[in-house]
This record gives sequence, C-alpha cells and structure tokens, in this order.
Amino acid sequence: MSLARLTGGVVYDPANGVNGERRDLYFRDGRIVDGSDHAGVDHDYDARGMIVMAGGIDLHSHIGGGKTNLSRLLLPEDHRADPPRGAAYEAVRDTNGRYLRLPSCGVCAPGTLATGYRYAEMGYTAAFEPAMIASNARHAHLEMGDTPIIDHGAYVMLGNDELLLQMLAAHEDFEQLRDYVGWTMHASRALGVKVVNPGGISAFKFNQRALDVDEAHVHYGITPRDILRTLTRALTELRVPHPLHVHASNLGVPGNLASTIATMDAADGLPIHLTHIQFHSYGTEGPRKFSSGARAIAEAVNARPNVSIDVGQIIFGQTVTASGDTMMQFRNAPLANPRKWILGDIECDAGCGVVPFRYREQSYVNALQWIIGLEIFLLVDDLWRVSMTTDHPNGGPFTSYPHLIRLLMDKSFRDAQLDRLHPEAKVASALAELKREFSLYEIAIITRAGPARLLGLADRGQLGVGAAADIAVYRDEADRERMFTSPAYVFKDGELVARDGNLVSTPTGGIHYVSPEFDRGIVQTVRAFSDANLVGDFVHAAISDDEICACCRGGRLLPVECFTHTAARAAVPHTPTAPPSSSSGQP
Repeated sequence: MSLARLTGGVVYDPANGVNGERRDLYFRDGRIVDGSDHAGVDHDYDARGMIVMAGGIDLHSHIGGGKTNLSRLLLPEDHRADPPRGAAYEAVRDTNGRYLRLPSCGVCAPGTLATGYRYAEMGYTAAFEPAMIASNARHAHLEMGDTPIIDHGAYVMLGNDELLLQMLAAHEDFEQLRDYVGWTMHASRALGVKVVNPGGISAFKFNQRALDVDEAHVHYGITPRDILRTLTRALTELRVPHPLHVHASNLGVPGNLASTIATMDAADGLPIHLTHIQFHSYGTEGPRKFSSGARAIAEAVNARPNVSIDVGQIIFGQTVTASGDTMMQFRNAPLANPRKWILGDIECDAGCGVVPFRYREQSYVNALQWIIGLEIFLLVDDLWRVSMTTDHPNGGPFTSYPHLIRLLMDKSFRDAQLDRLHPEAKVASALAELKREFSLYEIAIITRAGPARLLGLADRGQLGVGAAADIAVYRDEADRERMFTSPAYVFKDGELVARDGNLVSTPTGGIHYVSPEFDRGIVQTVRAFSDANLVGDFVHAAISDDEICACCRGGRLLPVECFTHTAARAAVPHTPTAPPSSSSGQP
C-alpha cells in the first residue's frame, strides 16, 4: 500500500498526448495514481532532467515454443561465446553444498532467464511470441512463463492446419470456420492469430515450392487470398483486438512487393497486420534484379488505414532465423552460416525451419535489406501503425533495439553507417536523401503506445491514471544508443526491477490473452478430426484455467477485452494527428 513518486521527469506519453512535459508520477499497488489525492510519499525517485516513458512493448519476438528451443540447441557456440554474467544466472547448492551456476545466456537465441533480464535491463516490460502452434501451446506458455519480469502472450498459428484447410475446401459455412478460430484461440490461450505463408506450409508438403496470393493449393484447390479473407473476417466478427498477424507469401523473394500489396487488399478493408514487412518489400530493378520496394510498400500502407505493420529490421552480425515458413526455410538452407539447419512439423499443424545466418555489411543483398527496413520506417506517415521489431532473432537480436533507435533518431549516424556498406547498395538506395529524424515522442509511439493499441492492451504502453506502473526512465544523452541501453530506473507493476541497466529484482510477469465468444458446438467437429487424425487425446486439447496459472509460474492472468459489437467493424488503427507541442512545468 506504499506510495511511490517519480519526481521531475520529462514525460513522453503519446497515448495521452503528453509530449515532453515535466511531471511527477505517482504509483501505488502496481498502478499509476493521481498524486493530488494522496499525501505521504513512501518512496521518492529523483528523475529530474531524465526522460520518462511507459515500459517498452515488443509485439513480435520469438521467445517461446519449439522453434526457439531448436534455435538454442542448434547454436551451442552462441551460448559458449556469451557466458552468464550479472544477474543472468542463478546460484544454487548441489547435494554436497557446493554452489552451481545455472547459466542462461546466448545472443542470437538467449535462454529464458537472459531473455527476461535483458528486456528489462533496457526498459522493456512485455514481449509477445508471434508463432505458437496449437498442439504445442502448453510448451510455449511454459517457456514464456519461465521468462522472468516481462509480461507475455502469443498468437496461435492458423491457415496451414489441416482442419481449417479441409473446411475451406469443402465450402463449410463461414460460421463454422469462425467458431473454429474462436475455439482455437480459447483452447491455446492466445492473444491473436498468426498466419505464415498462407497455405504455403501445407502446399510444401504436397511438393509445391511456391504459392502466390491467387495461386491454388495443389491439393485443396484454395488460394492464400481465400485463407486471408476468412481469417480477417473471423477475427473481426469475434471482435479480437489484434488484427490478423500475417507473414505474407514469398518471403525474401525478389519482386515480392506485388504479393505483399495483394495481401493487404485480401483483407477487403478489414484490419490486417503485416509482420516483418522488410522481408516482403523487394523489387527486381537494376542489374542484380534485386531492389528496394520500400517506397511502394510505404505508399500502400499510407493509402490503407486498415493496415498496420512491423518492420523486421535486419542488424548486421550473426543470428539464427527461426520461422514456421518451411517452404522458404528449405529454400534458404544452402545459405546457412554455420552450415547446419532444421526443418520440422508437429501434427500437420504447421511447420518449423531453423537456419543460422550472418548478415554482412559487404553483401549487396544484406546491405539493401538493412536500407529497405530503415526506408520503410522513414516513409510511413502514421507511426501509430508501425511497430519497431527486428523479428527477433530473424533480423537480429532484440538487444539491438537501442542501436536501431539511434539509426532512426540521428541522420548523421545513419549516414555514417550507410557509408560502410556495399557501394552498389548505397547507389540503389534513397536512404541518404531521407532527412527525417524521429523524435522521442515518435520513438514512444513505435515502441510503446502503438504496440499496446494494436494489441488491445488498454492499460499498458501509457502513463495515465489507472495504467499499470510499467515505467522506464532514461538519462537524456546525446548518444541515443547508450541512453536506451541502460535506463536509470525500470519499474514493472510499480516494483523497481533495474537501475542503471542492472537488475535489482526479478518478479514474475503476467500473461495477456483473449477469450472470444463462439458457438461451443464446434467442439464436436474438432473432436472428430482429432480422434481420427491426431496422436494426442482430445481431452487434453484445451488448456484449463488451472494449467494456464501453472504455466505462468505465479504470474497474473491478464485477459484482454474484446471489442463491442458496434466497434468491431470499425476497429481500424489510429488516424494520424500532429503531436501536441512540448511544454514544461508541473501539472
């Protein structure tokens, strides 16, 4: 019941229109409260001259599930090269009373402990797994529950599972399909729905090696457009806040910008979110037949207010690519560095491909990929519809976010980095001509307020009265990378968890999920399919309340409210408005 005060900080809170105002923040019992109604501050934190934002939210980061563990197992050298340090280990006694260290390390695919620690150390308080397979949902939740401090949640994968494809091919009533989506979200305790290469993972099993938006699946005869239309409509009618989360067709293929725009239009004006869009923004111009499609993609996003995106910026260096897109990961396997890779599948639900990769500054393709991501950031008008991601670990580790923030805020630094790249990539780029530099207000939108709004997290990503006291406080330094690497203070639900980039406590985060309403009659259809085709006993298909509590390891359950009936059809992203002017003085 103690009252804490954060004194004299300069607050950037776009969700409440606060742009650089000097304010005191008060919080009690994990919530921000109105200081004028309270007397007797128990804990006072000096934030004078510092920058105050809500805790960061990563809406697309591969932190749990089978492919994440496979990524860790595939690269033991990554863990050996990054020994446990600071709080990233736990000391326990063995049976002889000797201390042992339980390491959690790695850069490309860090262990669960290191993931939570490193997010918190740089001011992030939530991260969301974007590709949870329904049949492996328990494992994904257990792994996220083992990740300390940060809140979490996951999007369940649909669009390549056999039951949905069979129902589409048989022209089942839409209501049946919608209820199956609702049941799947409920059973897996998902926050949203993800589709990866719509229909393409399934088509790969029938020996198709590509599947464009209007190309028929060789076995089922349906197209990716059919899948996208069905799922976007289903989520709209189920009133799920987060739009369909789409990994589009033709990832990484030169010329794929056309299929990316076709994917946007397949939603028929309903909300749709295109993820790691950098990998889907390629043209075929120039002597190398590989060029930037960033301007065309940005113009398409600007013209379609129902479309939101995250970028999937690549970062130079070693990483590992982990994706449900077995079709494309099979194609990428010869590029593996080091030369090893994995493809897998569970219960015909979807797929999994893990391919290590090193992005190189002197590679024309990698350099242009880096450029394309930055161009998209800088060319999209409405930043409420853009979230900052590296598609961790596919484009680079999430620990690269401070570096990416500096690239967006500092043109001279960006230009210096551009000069280091393959010379032909620079010539083929418009990046040097783009003068835009993001403000702190805009950074707060793409890393906090925007992701919270897209996910329906009404009390996160903001600092208004009643919001969760997830707060990051940064020293105002000219070097924005250093500034965002080591916050002065980080609070999770009002508890101080990090000071100057070092952990001081490790509470357990909560789980965000949606429970949409649907006709329970669909259970009989799912049960019949399961009994006829799957290994697991259907009685264990749905995760119970008791199980999800156990998965969270004592963390809070944080159900997200669905939209009302009247708001569901109009649930399109924010319309851009000019930020309010900066001001100072006490509120």
